[in-house]
Amino acid sequence: MASTGIRLALAAVAGTLLLGTPALAKGTLDIVKERGRLVCGTSTGIAGFSMADDKGEWTGLDVDVCRALAAAIFDDPKKADFVPLSSKDRLVALQTGEIDVLPRTTTWTLGRDAGIGLDFTAVNYYDGQGFQVRRDLGVESIRELNGASICTVQGTTNELNLADYFRVNNMDYQLVTFQSIDDTVKAYESKRCDALTTDMSQLVSYRLKMAEPDAHMLLPGVISKEPLGPYVRQGDDEWFDIVRWTVFAMVNAEELGVTKANVDELAANSDNPEIRRLLGLDGEFGKTLGLTNDWVARIVRHVGNYGESFDRNLGTGSPMQLPRGVNALWSQGGIQFAPPIR
Repeated sequence: MASTGIRLALAAVAGTLLLGTPALAKGTLDIVKERGRLVCGTSTGIAGFSMADDKGEWTGLDVDVCRALAAAIFDDPKKADFVPLSSKDRLVALQTGEIDVLPRTTTWTLGRDAGIGLDFTAVNYYDGQGFQVRRDLGVESIRELNGASICTVQGTTNELNLADYFRVNNMDYQLVTFQSIDDTVKAYESKRCDALTTDMSQLVSYRLKMAEPDAHMLLPGVISKEPLGPYVRQGDDEWFDIVRWTVFAMVNAEELGVTKANVDELAANSDNPEIRRLLGLDGEFGKTLGLTNDWVARIVRHVGNYGESFDRNLGTGSPMQLPRGVNALWSQGGIQFAPPIR
């Protein structure tokens, strides 16, 4: 899910960033190290991705990206601060330097990856836009929503995808938008619209929190591709590589069977060349990123591999109970894939 309609408003900011601002006069890694903490943009609360409990403790798949970065840099996953951001504010916060990195259910698109001073790094979740309706509406497919009123978040790719789908299929609809996903869900629950549309993972997340979850159903199928992952500012290649390879490292660790439970044993005893490179026993790949050579061992020790993070936040170990689906490793029928560390 992603904010749009910002290109003109942010053109001046982006141009300034690309030419070099105080934020980029010094590398982001150096700034983070001097500050002693990483500052991450996050949602205002999306279960499974980024959500704070009543004690202010953040958890979620996107939160784990931040904690993995903090572990790689500081050997301490707690040295990450989280700034809740709405869909319309998240990209601005990154461009203006309010945050260091934005792992916040933000779709990878050409418009964001070129021309506004931002770079997408790596996909940590493959999603798609779907629809939820009340069961008593009697609708069983997306095509049956012709003439329906539909709630979604203002200024997002979901809004654009909705327009494209209904236009291509010669269908009519009434758009009902709100600035936040929470307000959008509340409006849907109060019957201000017939259907709710956003990324499928978020539909599952918010359905769990509804007063009568079983009174609602997800319609089969999706209408878009929504590859989600962290963004950084353009112009800092070192920081781009660190964020990108942090995601890749967690995926590679899962593929190689390196877990929180066995990482220390493997670091001490493994003779597998791929594992030895991953954990910094052979080569100096960490140093090429400006980190210590055991940076991946730090990530797995503190946060876990990608599969562990997925299961804990979205899968079998979470209330969401989402199947891995396309987010399974490429070797297990999915499309999650990371280049090798070598």
